[in-house]
Amino acid sequence: MSLVRFLTSYHSLQQALQWWSYRQSIKLFLEAEKIRDDLLQDSFTIRRNLDLLSVDNLNLSGNRIQECLNHIDNFHHSLVQLSDRLFPVSLQDSFPLAIECLLEPWLASNRQLYFQIDMPIYWRHEPAERSLIVLTALNELLTISLPEILAPTSIYINLKEQKDIGQLVVEITYPNMATFVLYSRIPELKYLCESFRLLTSGKCFRHSKNLKITWYFYW
Repeated sequence: MSLVRFLTSYHSLQQALQWWSYRQSIKLFLEAEKIRDDLLQDSFTIRRNLDLLSVDNLNLSGNRIQECLNHIDNFHHSLVQLSDRLFPVSLQDSFPLAIECLLEPWLASNRQLYFQIDMPIYWRHEPAERSLIVLTALNELLTISLPEILAPTSIYINLKEQKDIGQLVVEITYPNMATFVLYSRIPELKYLCESFRLLTSGKCFRHSKNLKITWYFYW
């Protein structure tokens, strides 16, 4: 029986890590597509405009110059966003700030989601790669648990430290029982929990009550 339990546990961990690797590969693929479709096209446009300006430098207009400046500003802004998506600069200075930056797109594009965020002012020093795993787990949890929900939904996120142990609590209150049941049975949530435990040597579990699911991450 012990061999059966070991094989079952090993298979479960293998599935979880394969899922985590697949999700990160998809992210890298999408970022590469954005570079090819947006940034490379922007860089070509900027270079083309500069070539035209060098040919037509005797008849420069204010509009032409401003157009080039706008292209360069947009290109720079896109590069900043790309670098933050790949590895947020705030991870090295403030993990709570990195979480708030992660949530900004959710707040801007999902008016039906009501976020309550409780972050400490100061946070302990820890390896940035560890913080990145926790941040990625949070993003994956929200991506899995909140897609295509049009009805008002409440999300409470709390970060704190207890006796040198980091604790992240994510509480999602769904608008009705059907939505609650649907998003509480998604198998990817199990893979997320297993991956987090293995990659951080921490703990991850959830508690359900009425229409509310509360996730706990410890590391």
